[in-house]
Amino acid sequence: MQFATPEAAMRHALAAAALGQGRVEPNPMVGAVVLDADGNLVGEGFHERFGGPHAEIVALRQAGPNARGGTLFVTLEPCAHFGKTPPCAPEVVRAGVRRVYVAVADPFPVVAGRGFEILREAGIEVHLGLLEPEGRRLLAPYLKLTTAGIPWVHAKWAMTIDGRIATASGDSQWISSTRSRAIVHELRGRVDAVVVGISTALHDDPLLTARPSGPRTATRIVFDRTARLPVECQLVKSAQAFPLIVATGSEAPSERVSALESAGVEVLRCGDGRSGAGMVRSVLEELGARRMTNVLVEGGGQLLGSFFDAGQVDEAHVFLGPRVIGSAAAPGPVSGRGRDRLAEAATFRLDGVEWLDDDVYLHYRTEAGRTPNV
Repeated sequence: MQFATPEAAMRHALAAAALGQGRVEPNPMVGAVVLDADGNLVGEGFHERFGGPHAEIVALRQAGPNARGGTLFVTLEPCAHFGKTPPCAPEVVRAGVRRVYVAVADPFPVVAGRGFEILREAGIEVHLGLLEPEGRRLLAPYLKLTTAGIPWVHAKWAMTIDGRIATASGDSQWISSTRSRAIVHELRGRVDAVVVGISTALHDDPLLTARPSGPRTATRIVFDRTARLPVECQLVKSAQAFPLIVATGSEAPSERVSALESAGVEVLRCGDGRSGAGMVRSVLEELGARRMTNVLVEGGGQLLGSFFDAGQVDEAHVFLGPRVIGSAAAPGPVSGRGRDRLAEAATFRLDGVEWLDDDVYLHYRTEAGRTPNV
């Protein structure tokens, strides 16, 4: 097999990299392609799981001696440090390739250009920036965590075609279809945390687990300033099997905190006087310190509003159900402080549309090619 252009080879590597989603974090998703001296595909691979061999190593092992004098395409700068595995850049040199194309430089401090130095010192041609926007889009969660120290935030909600998430009386099951809810479970199965507010937890008594399970087991997080979450709820009862964090203010009564902790819940105190947006930032900083890469916020409206107020929504998953509720008292998906001027509103780019029976799944992302909210 041959590729018509270098861009085609890099696209192949990017597609391979995406296969590691949910399995490699907090490492980046990386793909690699090796062409021999005549331009034939002789090796390909991707980073399959955290702690496993990196994409370059998989592809070079597959290529064997055919890599000598050839070309390596890799979506991220080859690493130059010992981590879970030995550094990749020296292995690229030993393989004898003549040139290397890279989509994105690695900002991780112990790499950050050192991989390129090793290659250039060995006389290898290095070409940086091939399909960089596509590479940065794929790597956006890793890049945000690495440069800003906080996770990539996915917001999710289901609403009627008139923009309501429930009736005025609070009835919301079900606005979306079975197929739509299956996608939500798939999202839960590949993120590090699933987040809800205390009102949602009290009203719905959810489990917030992925069914069926995915490659990751998400930590469930409840924003609950005064520790109102009852120990009899499903979240607490399942805390021994699935991690649960309750984020509170320091005004939370000590007896309520003790009851939750005795039931196996981790209580994260976020301090006095924090606004909703400030509490969001505090929790995200803690999750970033724990190297969580992707976080899914499922609501309700006040919590989603706090994340938007904090400028901390990077991706939105919106499920539009074929119903009209009406009533000014029926809640919408996002509240919070909001914006006074339309020009100040958060802006997203439509990334995909999918029809699910009579539902429409709208997928939005922040502008491709940048790491926002840093």
